[in-house]
Amino acid sequence: MAKGISVKLKSYQDTVPKLLSLIKLNEELKKHNKIVLKPYLSSDLAKSTKGEFVESVLQYCLKHKNPEAQIFIAEGADGASTMDLFDELGYKGLSEKYSIGLIDLNDAETKEIRDGGFLKFNRIMYPEILMDSFVISLPFLNEDAELEMIGSLSSMIGAFPSSFYKGVFSSKKKKIRKEPIKYAIHDILKAKMPDLAIIDASAKGSLLAGQPLEMDKQAARLLGKEWKSIQHLKLLDESFSPREEGSKRSNSIILIK
Repeated sequence: MAKGISVKLKSYQDTVPKLLSLIKLNEELKKHNKIVLKPYLSSDLAKSTKGEFVESVLQYCLKHKNPEAQIFIAEGADGASTMDLFDELGYKGLSEKYSIGLIDLNDAETKEIRDGGFLKFNRIMYPEILMDSFVISLPFLNEDAELEMIGSLSSMIGAFPSSFYKGVFSSKKKKIRKEPIKYAIHDILKAKMPDLAIIDASAKGSLLAGQPLEMDKQAARLLGKEWKSIQHLKLLDESFSPREEGSKRSNSIILIK
């Protein structure tokens, strides 16, 4: 079975519904009563998820969700005001237009998680809204000096609430950087892996959707990188990927032009 699908981008309005129907997201959405769209927002606006992309995903989710389901857009910006970025990047307008909630994960209600699989953290304070929802990670594919690649998994550092992880004299989440950032990415994903990745690789002419780790591997190739050279992807592959018989793994990605 394919682990994901990559399609050539014509426009968000045309391509997003096609892509999401190909992965049968319309069927999956009906199983869930809470759906969270998780973009990546940064003070570097060029690396932030575009509101137009999220709007197309949101429209699809609203059309195919079950009648009782709630949809939220949630993010916890690092070193910046999440709500200001929501406003500046058009998310506040989406909230008003579609009557959905915006959640700042930096101030969200949390639960304490202790997991033997954590590599560097003894515990993580994790946003309850993400734990209780079907989470769709929506990054805008980019290279990054610290993260190496902004993908569906590295962008989940937004799930670390700054109310617990910021520095004493800084709004940056300094407490997640006591060790190399790959460990923070790993451990937040041990708390919970996003349920689905939908990656805006429009700068490379594509959109991708499917299993988050496999989609990030494919996205790395679009950036001209070998995924094993990206520290957090190598670590996550070692920790999360099932070892198949004979050490063979399927890397089946359907490419549709």
